[in-house]
Amino acid sequence: MRQKEREIKDRKAIDNIIKRCLVCRLAMCADGQPYVIPLNFGYDGKNLYFHAALEGRKIDIIRRNSSVGFEFDILHEIIKAESACKWNTKYESVVGSGKAEIIKDVEGKKSALEYIMRQYGSEAKDFPEEVLKKTLILRVRILEISGKAIK
Repeated sequence: MRQKEREIKDRKAIDNIIKRCLVCRLAMCADGQPYVIPLNFGYDGKNLYFHAALEGRKIDIIRRNSSVGFEFDILHEIIKAESACKWNTKYESVVGSGKAEIIKDVEGKKSALEYIMRQYGSEAKDFPEEVLKKTLILRVRILEISGKAIK
């Protein structure tokens, strides 16, 4: 990272940023074409979890290329200045990469959905079988992760 004073290396600090985010942007690539989508997510400290329909563009891409990137950010404040080049932003962000895989077993799906619900403040665990059958769960095993902030 070019500006070392902005780098966040402490994993607890990185986890804290993720836990305060409402959206994760998942980046994929197929046939040389990038695709980024904002998603609700769950996080267990090692993996990210996403739910999806059984079919769709992101699923098609991940089936062809399981390498993904992800991004989280929290915007705190825009810092205005007289000169346009002196404007700045107070923020916290996390970026990383990983490998996506589809979770197929029912217990794995339930566990992932519990992480997703917890991210948004719910301890709900009532996932009907008929809904689970129509829900695809992606797990992203985090391979690289880093944080950055201006506070």
